[in-house]
Amino acid sequence: MVGTLSGALEARKIPTSPDKVQAKVQGTIEAPEGVLKITKIDCHYQVKVPQGKESAAERALSVFEKGCPVAQTLKGAIQFEHTWELESY
Repeated sequence: MVGTLSGALEARKIPTSPDKVQAKVQGTIEAPEGVLKITKIDCHYQVKVPQGKESAAERALSVFEKGCPVAQTLKGAIQFEHTWELESY
């Protein structure tokens, strides 16, 4: 997912390396019907953005999941929650 997000940011002329995009990801495992499975994935992104590119970054963050192969493959089976922090430089 970070790769897809980075691509969306780069398409908007927002550099992503080195170390400009980080993610903290946590899964929730439950046992509905007695079988363990991942039911939710929380993704928190920390993105460093050049001044003046904040709104473009917000747009990329709000839509990148639609073009993410992982998210689209797991859609309906696992709930995703995306949050983010932008830091201007």
